[in-house]
Parts: sequence; C-alpha cells; structure tokens
Amino acid sequence: MQDLRLGIIGLGNMGQFHANAIAAGKIAHCRLTAVCDRDERQLIKHLPARGFVSSSELIASGEADAVLIATPHYSHTTIGIEALNSGLHVLIEKPLSVHKADCERLLAAHRGKKQVFAAMFNQRTDPYYLKLQEMIRADELGTIRRINWIVTHWFRTAVYYASSGWRATWAGEGGGVLLNQSPHQLDIWQWLFGMPSKVRAFCQFGRYHDIEVEDDVTAYFEYENGTTGVLITSTGEAPGTDRLEIAAEKGRVIIQNDRFHWTRNEVPMSKFSKESPDGFAKPKTSDVEVPITGHGGQHHEVLQNFVDAILFGKRLIAPAQEGIHSVELANAILFSSATDTTVSLPLDARAFEWWLSDKIKNSSFRQIDGHGSDASLADFSKSFGR
Repeated sequence: MQDLRLGIIGLGNMGQFHANAIAAGKIAHCRLTAVCDRDERQLIKHLPARGFVSSSELIASGEADAVLIATPHYSHTTIGIEALNSGLHVLIEKPLSVHKADCERLLAAHRGKKQVFAAMFNQRTDPYYLKLQEMIRADELGTIRRINWIVTHWFRTAVYYASSGWRATWAGEGGGVLLNQSPHQLDIWQWLFGMPSKVRAFCQFGRYHDIEVEDDVTAYFEYENGTTGVLITSTGEAPGTDRLEIAAEKGRVIIQNDRFHWTRNEVPMSKFSKESPDGFAKPKTSDVEVPITGHGGQHHEVLQNFVDAILFGKRLIAPAQEGIHSVELANAILFSSATDTTVSLPLDARAFEWWLSDKIKNSSFRQIDGHGSDASLADFSKSFGR
C-alpha cells in the first residue's frame, strides 16, 4: 500500500507536534512530504520534506495528496477553500473557522464525494466521552434534564498572550477562550447533547489579562425539550476545574479527575415522583464507578483516522461538516453577551459577521510582548468582508 503524502501548513505549536509525530513513525501509512511556514528556519527542521513559505505554492506543487492546516484561525477558511478547490484532502485544526459565515463558505467548497475533509477534534477519542455517548444512545440515562460543565483548567499567563501578536485580538484570533481553548468542550457538548435552541451568556473581556477578548465566560443553554445547561470557562483561574455533570431522569453522571461516576436511580425521577406517598422522599440509588483508563489516542488517533479514511475508506471521527456547530455556539455566546440579549439558534451568521467586523475596525488595542514593548499585531481577518 502506497503511503499518503501529507503537507502541513503552519509550523507553530500544533503543526510542529503533528510533524514530529509523523517523523517518529506514530502515524501509519503517512509520509510528510511538504511543509509551509513564513519562518524559513522552521522548514529546515523537517527535511527532506520540501519547504514552502507560501501555502498556495505548497497546494499547487503536487508534493502532497492531503494537507493539515494548523495556521492562525482566520486563514483556516482561505487556505482550506484553496486546498479543497485544488482537489486535496484536508484536515483542519480547531476551530474550523472563526465565525459561522466563514464556516459556511469553507464547507461549500467541499464538493468532491471522494475528497476527505476532517477537523481536529481529538476529544472525541476520549473513552470518558465515548462511554457517555454510548449511555445516551442506549437511553441508560433517560431524558437529560440539566448539564453543567465547569472548564477552568485553561490557566494562561501574560507571557502566553504576549508570545504572538495575533493572540487574543479580534483581528488576529477572533476571540479568546471560546475560540482557542474551549472549542473542544463546545464540540463535545453538541456531539453528546445536540444544539440548544437558545443561548444567554455573560462574557468578561480582559478580566484576568491585558487582552481585548473574552477570558471568562458563563453561558446558559436552553433546549426545545426543556433541558438546560450551563458552561463556565476561563483562562484566569488556578488550579482550575474540569467537571461535567449530567442530571437525568434515571440518575446522575459526573466526569471529573479521571473518574466516571454513575449514580443510578432505581426508579426514574418522574415515575417515582408520581407514585411516592412521601413528599420528601428520593429514589433509592446505586453508585457505579465506571472503569476507564487513559484518554484515548487524541491528536494521533484523529490524524491516523484521516489517513485511514483516505486510503481505506474508514469512517471519519470528526467530519469537517460537524465543525460548524462549535463555532456557532462560540459565536452565539459572544453575541448574546455583546448585545445583552438571549440569542436564538440557528444564529444569524451575517449579523455576527458584521459585529465582529466592527470590533476589528474599531479596535485600538495594542499587544505588549514579554519585554514590555508593542508586539507585532498580525491581522488575519481579511478572510471575510461585508
């Protein structure tokens, strides 16, 4: 079997991570044949892969059958469209794009039925979430009444934000914790529970850091069937928490600190409530610690799955078409907070695009680097216009 020839566009943290995994032989049937970065010094690290400073040149070179795009967020759209239009298979790092309208443009460029288009949502390989999905599909939980997810283990320092001029700016990144750290949780949320019908959110911008975008978020979700949810996420808390709690008709699940705890109601809540003669009684429960080890193959597994989908027809773990949902949730959270209103889904993509464009146009923020001077502010927002 001939190996897949892969090109990586963007050799920042994640691009380097994927390139090193391929070089170490961790991805079967895959050869790194082309790399692209504006910094030519990064290209030398990955010889004998052919180096390019232009993504367009790599795409047109014929050196790769597929590309992995690991560039700043806005350029996911423009580079992704160009690669898809050139007939290449495409894998994009999270998020799929910065905003819903760009997601729609990118997805519209995927027209080839045999062309594999995937997103890097590595948390879908985590056995904790896979087990929860299995329970939901098997109706072991019954109707889900409430979802609470506290994700505040994303602590970041001032040095992190000063490391690149594009970070934590509307023009360079398009958002903060919702676009950079928490797309994984937003993806898992919609993957497990579906999309809510309404969002009411409260974002704080630069609460903990000298940045112009959100670093602290509390969002309330409401579903057509009455299910509610709360997501809390931040980059300003330490030690932080990662706790997912689901209250359902047949009991409660808590995933926290590498534990999957299932408290099962012996009688479903609604049935017990109707039949119990005691107004203060609660259903009897049984506690189950679901044995789970490790967190799955993560990035390597998603990349291997992408290669296997191209070469062997394997089903994708994270089709790019599903990547729009986490972006829409992030956009809705920001838009709700900015407009001080409850936002109904589907989100008005054009209204949010206009709002974001105005944030970029009217921004006077200047990033400060680790030496106390102005950092170079990269503007990647030219991928969209009014």
